Amino acid sequence: MATKRAKISIIGAGNVGATCAHWAAAKELGDIVLLDIPDRVGVAKGKALDLACCSPIEGFDARITGTSDYKDIANSDVVVITAGMPRKPGMSRDDLIKTNVVIVKDVSLKVREFAPNAHVIVVSNPLDAMVYTAWKVTGFPTHRVMGQAGALDVARYKTFLSMELNCSVEDITALLLGGHGDDMVPLPRLTSVGGIPVTDLLPKEKIDACVQRAKVGGGEIVNLMGTSAYYAPASGTIQMVEAIVRDKKRVIASAAYCEDEFGIAPGQKGKGYFVGVPALIGAGGIEKVLTFKMNAEEQKFMDESVSHVKDLVGTVRNLFPDLA
Repeated sequence: MATKRAKISIIGAGNVGATCAHWAAAKELGDIVLLDIPDRVGVAKGKALDLACCSPIEGFDARITGTSDYKDIANSDVVVITAGMPRKPGMSRDDLIKTNVVIVKDVSLKVREFAPNAHVIVVSNPLDAMVYTAWKVTGFPTHRVMGQAGALDVARYKTFLSMELNCSVEDITALLLGGHGDDMVPLPRLTSVGGIPVTDLLPKEKIDACVQRAKVGGGEIVNLMGTSAYYAPASGTIQMVEAIVRDKKRVIASAAYCEDEFGIAPGQKGKGYFVGVPALIGAGGIEKVLTFKMNAEEQKFMDESVSHVKDLVGTVRNLFPDLA
């Protein structure tokens, strides 16, 4: 019996969305819908056709559709939301909040209507606030709504450590927590290289420099290119998509809904926040948030990071009372 291919819909045919489609096709994860607004439907159709023409060379089978019609996302297994204004030089992720809430609200309404059983991965910035927006608008259960940030942040951290150590990135195990941005929480204590604690291999100042570069890695790329990164954000997103459609049970740092976990909103049922944490991702979406005991310094940094996430969500609620 033939196995039904998964359906992956990507909202936004810009750099991040198109690169998501590229990675998903290359990994042969399923059929792909690349959707953009009517004024940009030619871009979506052109990129979809261009990517489809790679299939004989790269050896993947996938139906790739470019469209502006949300009916085409029906029966999606995963919907990736990349739509939104990208950062420009001098802009913070927070500067984007008002414009991108409007965009993500509109997209989320369409996802709720046309793909009510999909898992939703949000990539739009400011990430933590946009995941909250998508959750509120779709009304989906929290395990089916998540944000891609930690996968990217951890990848940057590992990359900079590998550059410093001159070793393979494959031998580095690392974790970062908290909000997506400059106040993410580094965990050198839980970082290792081939099983050896990184603190035994590098002095504190070198580790701190790698952590700091990971924190501002997005800004570094914006200053170099004049626009936001897209290869690595898309790669992190597709790592999450693959974990869902292939039920891989991967542990990936993701913006997942938390209440009691890590002391984010203890005892406040339904009053939690989407924050970067290690999450087990499989066919059920966020199947479990993995918790562990942090030391006092780590907890302090985590509390500060979560406080910023709460401020972002508070801004969303103030600007858009219907999302409170």
